[in-house]
Amino acid sequence: MPAKAVYQFEHQWLKHRLRGQASLLQVFGGAAGIGAGSAIVPRGFCYGDIPLRIVFLFSAWLLSFGAMAAPGDVATLDRSTWPEQLSNPTLFDVASRAEILMFARVLLASESLDDASLAQRLGLRTINLDSVNRLRQRMWQQLLTNYNFAQQSCDQDASWCYLVEDMATLREQAAKFQVSADSYYIKWSEPSRLFHAQYLDEQLRKAALFPQTSSEVDRFGDYERNGEQMHDRLFLLTFDSAANAAPDNTAWVTEYLRKSNMTGTFFVLGKDIQARLSDRSVANLQATYSAQCIGVQGWEFRSHSHWQDWQDSVRRSAELVKSKLPENYVPLFRPPDGQRRSDAQGFFRSQGLQVALWDIDAQDGAGKLKASQSAQRVLTLMLLWRHGVINFNIKQDGVKTAMPWLVTQTALSGIGWEDCQDAFR
Repeated sequence: MPAKAVYQFEHQWLKHRLRGQASLLQVFGGAAGIGAGSAIVPRGFCYGDIPLRIVFLFSAWLLSFGAMAAPGDVATLDRSTWPEQLSNPTLFDVASRAEILMFARVLLASESLDDASLAQRLGLRTINLDSVNRLRQRMWQQLLTNYNFAQQSCDQDASWCYLVEDMATLREQAAKFQVSADSYYIKWSEPSRLFHAQYLDEQLRKAALFPQTSSEVDRFGDYERNGEQMHDRLFLLTFDSAANAAPDNTAWVTEYLRKSNMTGTFFVLGKDIQARLSDRSVANLQATYSAQCIGVQGWEFRSHSHWQDWQDSVRRSAELVKSKLPENYVPLFRPPDGQRRSDAQGFFRSQGLQVALWDIDAQDGAGKLKASQSAQRVLTLMLLWRHGVINFNIKQDGVKTAMPWLVTQTALSGIGWEDCQDAFR
C-alpha cells in the first residue's frame, strides 16, 4: 500500500474508530491534573510503548502550557495549521467545535487566577472584577449555545463530539480537553491554544477596565446593539472610517460587495462626508454607496466619552448623512474605539439612534495585523462565536485582501451574510 494511502487509512481509523479511548494524557498527564482529550490511542497503550520522540514533544507542550501573551499582544492564528478546508457546513461545525472547546479550556483556566494574578497577567494595577465575571458568564453561556448548534452535525462527522448537555458538562469537557501528540490535528493544537489565550486576555483586559474605559466588550443598555441576537451562522460586515479623505478604500469595497451580491454598513465621520461633498457631487457619493448602508461615527474620530461637544458631534453628522444620502442612511452611531458615555440613553433615544457595537474585531488598524493575519483572526472568531458583527477598518489597504479571502474561505461553509438594512433590529 502506498505511504499516502497508509497515512490516510491510519488517520481515519484513529479519528473515527478509536475516539474516546485512553489518550497520552491519561497515560502520563494525570499527575498534572489533565484529563482525556479529543485524540485517542488504542487500549493498552502504555508508557513503555511510547516512542521517545513523542515523550519529548509532549513534555515540551506541557512546559509551554503556562506561557501567556504579553499585555497588548493581538491574537491571530495561522489557519493552515488546521488540516481541513471548510468545504461544507459539516466541516465548518467540526472546526467550530474544536475552537469552542479550546477557548472553553483557557477560559476555565483563567478562573483559577486570584485578583492580583489576573491583574498582573493583564498588565493592570486594578481590575473591575464584577465586569470581568459578567463577561465570563456571557462567554460561557454563548459557548454552550454555540456548541449545541455545532454538534447538530455529529451524526455526519463525530470529530470533537462529546456529551455536552448543560453548563456543568461543558465545563467538565473543557477541564479535560486535550489533543494527543499523534492526533491528526496536533499542528493546530498549540497555535490555537495560544490564540485563544491571547484573545481571552484582550477581552478580559477590556472588561477589567469597563466602564471607566468604555469599549465594545459590554453594553450600557438595550439602546446599544451588537450581534448577540443574530441567528447561528449569520454575520454582518461593517467598516469603520469610511469616506476618509486619504487613504480610503470605500469605492473598491462597495463595488466588490455589489458584485458579490452582498451589503455592508459603513460608518463615516461628518467632516469626511463634508469634505467629499466639497469636491464631488451628491450623485457621485450616492453612486459610491449604492445598495449599501451608512451609519455615523461622529463629526471627528475621537473619544465620545469625555468630549464636551459629543452630542453635537453625533447630531451634526447624522443630519448631514441623512439629508445627502437618505437611501443609504441607517440610524446607527458607532463610537470611535467603542468609547462613549454611560448616561447617553436619553440623548440617543431622542435622536432615534442606536449605538452599534461589534463582536469580531479584525484588528487591522495602523500598526496592527497584516491582511492575512487579520483575515485568519476573523475566520477563527467566526468559528468560535458562530454569528456576529465583524468590524474592518476601511482606511487600511489590507481590507482589499482580507475580506475577499474571508468570503472565499467561507463560500461553501453554510454561513450567511446579513443584509445591512436588517441589521441591529
